[in-house]
Amino acid sequence: MTSPRRIALGADHGGFDLKAVLTAHLRKTGHQVEDFGTSSREAADYPVFARAVAEAVSEGRADVGIIIDGAGIGSCMVANKTPGVRAALANDLSSARSSREHNDANVLTLGAGRIGTGLAEQIIDTWLATECTESRHLKRVSMFDGENADSSLSEQDLERVVSRLHEIIGPMTSVEHDGDSVGDNPQTAREFVRLGATGLTSAATAESPGSIPGDLARYIDHTLLKPNGTEEQIRTLCAEALEFNFRSVCVNPTWVSLAARLLRGSDVLTCTVVGFPLGANEPAIKAMEARRAIRNGAREIDMVINIGALKSGDDALVLRDIRTVVEDCVDGNAVCKVILETVLLTDEEKRRASELARTARANFVKTSTGFSTGGATVSDVALMAEVVRGAGMEVKASGGISSYSDARAMIEAGATRLGASASIGIVQEAKLTSMSA
Repeated sequence: MTSPRRIALGADHGGFDLKAVLTAHLRKTGHQVEDFGTSSREAADYPVFARAVAEAVSEGRADVGIIIDGAGIGSCMVANKTPGVRAALANDLSSARSSREHNDANVLTLGAGRIGTGLAEQIIDTWLATECTESRHLKRVSMFDGENADSSLSEQDLERVVSRLHEIIGPMTSVEHDGDSVGDNPQTAREFVRLGATGLTSAATAESPGSIPGDLARYIDHTLLKPNGTEEQIRTLCAEALEFNFRSVCVNPTWVSLAARLLRGSDVLTCTVVGFPLGANEPAIKAMEARRAIRNGAREIDMVINIGALKSGDDALVLRDIRTVVEDCVDGNAVCKVILETVLLTDEEKRRASELARTARANFVKTSTGFSTGGATVSDVALMAEVVRGAGMEVKASGGISSYSDARAMIEAGATRLGASASIGIVQEAKLTSMSA
């Protein structure tokens, strides 16, 4: 029987439901639980809750801590920055037992997207019941708290980081900054690293949803997804994207390597589609598609959800479907856009799908593939924007956008990205409209 403990428990929105289950389980087994949040499924930042739990353990206000997020990895990293905390991620009983027996872990992190509630309960029971008693293990644990190595970066280190950023993202001469960016000032980059940044990038700030951008081309994914598209047409598409400085080209997966090669060193990204156009592939297949596309040079992935599962009410499958692709995009430093195919959905289903994409931490929700019975509508864009904007997500309107007036209406409704094959005509019309205004 495990002796009662004072347990600090915290989770972000991805771990909110599992936290509620584990709180009840721990209290039922006699433990004293202090809940450090979050208190809803609204999008939240895991470092806030991870740090609060870790500090409670570090300061002696709790005997041990448990933190839950989508994968458990980020919270573990945050917690281990707190003096005196030894945080360990466990997704199975063996690692839970070992983290206590060998490493005397005092904070446990769990990935709600990786384990079910039954296994989670077994993991925490095992973790709490295991002690570190062997002298050889205790000796090694005592070495954890030695002086930290100097992790500061030299000016040369920062210059190399900045140089590499410019190599990856290309020239940024057209970007206007309100202040220094990591691409311009090594001291700014150093400050971000000091605050905990594990990756740096530099990009133009998107204009607020609802405003018409001065450079409309940067809102557009220049698209060719027809099944009979040829290599010559893809080369033309990329040349046009370079000429007009579109945000990306969106092509079928077979053309990703070619497009990435043609666009290398420019501001134009390579985008491709996954599970396209039906969305009926299994989650593992979509994840494999995404990984392959990212390896081939894709920086943005537009995935189609499992529409049939959504309409059947199987939200768990839809969430897993989205999350598998999102996780591979995060690993590959790519943007994930989730295509809902809104023409096939009721408003309630559109809202549910947008909320699931938000829970999965996608970057965008997107209206349509362009291959169904309809495309983007102003009302759909507004509905989706209402659901996801609070989480910092964006909306891509796609399908049937063929004129500047179409583009303007979508942006005013909340779209921050447009998918179009009539891209050149749209930007030319926008320029003519601006000149005659």
